[in-house]
Order: sequence, then C-alpha cells, then structure tokens
Amino acid sequence: MPQMKKVKTAIIGCGTICNRIYAPNLMEKFHIIDLVACADRIPERAQALADKYSLKVMTNEEIYQDPEIEIVVNLTCPESHYEVSKAAILAGKNVYCEKMMAVTLEEGKELYALAKEKGVQYTIAPDTFLGGSWQTARKALDDGLIGTPVAMVCCYSSNYQFDGEMSDIDPDHFMFVLHPGGGIPYDFGGYYLHNIINLLGSVKRVGGFCKTMYPDRIYRNPRHPNYKEPVHVETPTSIAGALEFENGVHGTLMITSDSVPRFVFQIMGTQGILVLNDPNFFGGSVKVIRSGAAPIEPFQEAPSGMSAFFPTECTLPITHPFREDSRGVGIADMAYALRNGRRPRAHMDLGFHAFEVMHGIWRSGDTGKIYELTSHCERPKPLRSLGLSGTAEEFTLDD
Repeated sequence: MPQMKKVKTAIIGCGTICNRIYAPNLMEKFHIIDLVACADRIPERAQALADKYSLKVMTNEEIYQDPEIEIVVNLTCPESHYEVSKAAILAGKNVYCEKMMAVTLEEGKELYALAKEKGVQYTIAPDTFLGGSWQTARKALDDGLIGTPVAMVCCYSSNYQFDGEMSDIDPDHFMFVLHPGGGIPYDFGGYYLHNIINLLGSVKRVGGFCKTMYPDRIYRNPRHPNYKEPVHVETPTSIAGALEFENGVHGTLMITSDSVPRFVFQIMGTQGILVLNDPNFFGGSVKVIRSGAAPIEPFQEAPSGMSAFFPTECTLPITHPFREDSRGVGIADMAYALRNGRRPRAHMDLGFHAFEVMHGIWRSGDTGKIYELTSHCERPKPLRSLGLSGTAEEFTLDD
C-alpha cells in the first residue's frame, strides 16, 4: 500500500516555542508533516530556523498564496493570533493556532464563523489532552473506574513577574504572559480547560471573579536596563470560577500568577477520585483513590474489617502513547484528519468553547451574574490505547 501523501506545512512565528519544540517535532517526530517554509516579522529569526532545518523563508503573504501549503501553524504572540489566523483562513488555509485563538471573544467568534464559511479546518492549542497521561485518564473515566463523575477541582498557581534581565526589551524576551491575551487565565487556563472538556464535556454555565492583582509593577532585576521603572499589567492575573457542566458535574477553577508554582487537579466520582497531573505536560502520573485500590504508604493494609470503607490510592499504568513533550501532535492529528476526511481532535469547537468559558468567568465577575455558555463542544474522539512506542506511536492518529 503506498504511503499517505504528506501534508505541506508552514510556520508563522519563529520565536522561542517554535525553536524549542514545535519545529523539531514537526521535522522529526511526525512523518505525516512536511514542514517546508517559515516566516517571522524579524527576518533574522526566520532565516535562522530555515538554515537549521533547510526550510524556505517566505513572507506571510507568500505562504498564504502558495497552493501547495495546506496547513499554517500560527505561533505568533497572542495579540497577533487574530490577524494571522484570519488572513490564513481567508486564503483557504487550514490553521493550527497556539493558545488561545484571539484576545477578545468577538475576535474568536469572527474567526470561528469565517473558518466555517471557508470550509477549512481550524484547530487550537494546547494539544496536551492528546498526551499519554490524559488519554489514560479519559479511558479510566470512560470505563467507570471512579463511577459517575460528580465534582471537579482545579487549582494552579505560578509567579509571573518582570524579573528577567531582558523582560520586554526585544521580541525574544517579550513577556506575553503579562500582556493582553496572555495573562495566566489564557496562558495556562487553556491547558486546564482543554483537558477538562476532553474528560467531562461541555460547560453549561459559569460564575466567578477575575482581576488584575497589582496592575502597577516595576522591573525588579538590577541587571534590567529599566530597573525599578514602572510597568503596567493590562491582563487578568487571577481568576476564580464555578462551572456547571452539561452532564451535571460541578467544578471549580482557580488560577493565579501571583503566588508560587503549585497545582491540584482532581475529579471526584461516586466510586472514587482521579488524581491528575499538571496539564501543561503530556505525561505524568494518573492515580485513583477508591476502596479496594492498592494501599499507599504509610498504610500497608486497611484496618481489620474496614477494607470496604477505607479508600486507598494506586497509580495507574499509562495506556497511551505521547508521554513526552509532543507539542505538534494536534497538527499531526489535523493532517491525518485532512487525509482521512474526519474531524480533528483539537477542532475549533473545543478551542472556542474553552475561550468562551474563560471570558464567561471574567464577564460574570464584572456583571455579578451567571454566564450562560452559547457554544457547545463534543468531547474529542479518544486515541486508541495501543502498546506502541517510538515512531510507531503516530499510528494512533491515522484513523
């Protein structure tokens, strides 16, 4: 049987995330992708990537007009997502965009409608929900390992500050996480929401609070050229949301970038609890707490006569591939979707629904009212749980 025709792909935005993981993975990890070109508003960055991987340096417009390029990977900063994605969609290109799809909800709605009108695939990062740990958790949930889900709790804290020696001095040190579209609700909230929706489905309504903690800050590194000069933060840095899912599950989502790194992600069911990993990663542990599970230290066994009432914890085997940093797997999945005529797993329904959930929490805080979601998202089709490793892992995407 002849091999499937590769999908010619171009990257727009050749910054840190491109160089660190996207370009290497698209060149070396996913056979279905034929990375042929790149563009950047800084010509030297595009040229450096092109020299490293034997790519063609093009302008954005040249990429849009090239009839052989089928996928445009938008790795620009959040404030440029709308402009680049819109131009590519108008040119009839399929687009994969880094998180999230735009800055404002109105921009997101426009891009969503435009992609439907043009009949192109439009997928949104993050794609960590396709990782081995998250697909394992999905299978455990679907198999009823914790019974019927009833509640969920997610909490993530980090520390985003202008503490670098070169923060905001040039594009390579642009602190997008403290600029519009890049605050932690959008920078990290996407990881949680894509994985939450993958596991539990669509959200029906939300309520919450969203604010910018300490909007007026200073450059705190003595080595910074603008040391102690003021800098203004124009994006939310703390969010607390209550979520009601269409299936009746209730959940909380709390995210802040004004503390220290820490995360909690658990789903409670009628028969047990799933304890999940940091959704920024594709791999990591998946644990279950339930009566009858293998005991965890310091309890070697349940007290006599109490085993039926004594919940214990065990770590599940990871049943799916893509355990390491597989950023770009969503692009490869879209490429197979194009060739096989199916729906991509990181479909724009998922990206827009997550985007609206975050905006809904923000709007609820402003209005003091519950926000009813206007969008709906089917849970992405799970990957097959096959015992594959190395380059054979890609087989699970070809369905």
